[in-house]
Amino acid sequence: MADKPADAAPPKSKKLLLIVGVLVVVLALAGGGAFFFISKQRAAAADEGEQEAVVHAEAGGPPTYLPLDNMVVNLADPGGEKVAQIGITLEIEDAKISEQLKAYMPAIRNGILMVLAHKTSAELLERKGKEALAAEIMRETVRPLGIEIEAPEAEPEAAAADDAAADDADAPKPKKKKKKAAKPAVENPVKHVHFSNFIIQ
Repeated sequence: MADKPADAAPPKSKKLLLIVGVLVVVLALAGGGAFFFISKQRAAAADEGEQEAVVHAEAGGPPTYLPLDNMVVNLADPGGEKVAQIGITLEIEDAKISEQLKAYMPAIRNGILMVLAHKTSAELLERKGKEALAAEIMRETVRPLGIEIEAPEAEPEAAAADDAAADDADAPKPKKKKKKAAKPAVENPVKHVHFSNFIIQ
């Protein structure tokens, strides 16, 4: 019997190579399509996340809070026996301002303590006194940043006495003070002062 020719095996291996080659091409195309699809979804998700961040920024987003260490100070009461222990948390415009304020914290604490040291217990026990203190703390907090917030003009108590004196015919009319031109308002990045504790002893 004659031996089988050596050329009988190669057609089978060529077929196998052809199938493997086709499979590699199909897998490469599928991988490329999957990569394109996933990257497109990620880009869409990133765009959506940026839009949400912009919406939160426009809507104000969640507030940023900066708690300060508790402060204990002698009040301006006669005898100097009254002490106030006050915890303060600042509500700030954004985290960037919060970081700037942290850099100036010794100066901020000093300013707040100076304000507190000129208050009496009677002033601080009333709601109006606490509100006035909060406004002063807001001004003192941003002063180290170079932001000067003007104090609201209080109506002088002497105005009532001047009106009564004006009713008296013999009394000369008081001179009216000239009003200063209003300066443009500076926006305060500290939005609110919250008291976390307020103890006067």
